[in-house]
Amino acid sequence: MATKKRSADAAPLFEEQLAKLESLVEALEQGELSLEASMLSFEQGITLARECQKALSEAEQKVALLTREGDDLHEQPFALDAQ
Repeated sequence: MATKKRSADAAPLFEEQLAKLESLVEALEQGELSLEASMLSFEQGITLARECQKALSEAEQKVALLTREGDDLHEQPFALDAQ
């Protein structure tokens, strides 16, 4: 299975962002960071959480629902609930 190659300036993959966010949360939960380091980690975590949420929202918009009508499958756009 082929994988997509990213350029050096491409945005980080969702999985990379999520792993970094999990790492920041773990460090904050341990409670051993200074106040300054905690605040910096918190700010980075908020930014990463927003980026991850944006990536998830964009992916959700690309999802297509397959509906079965008899033996045929039809593709239709994914309808988001009213926000």
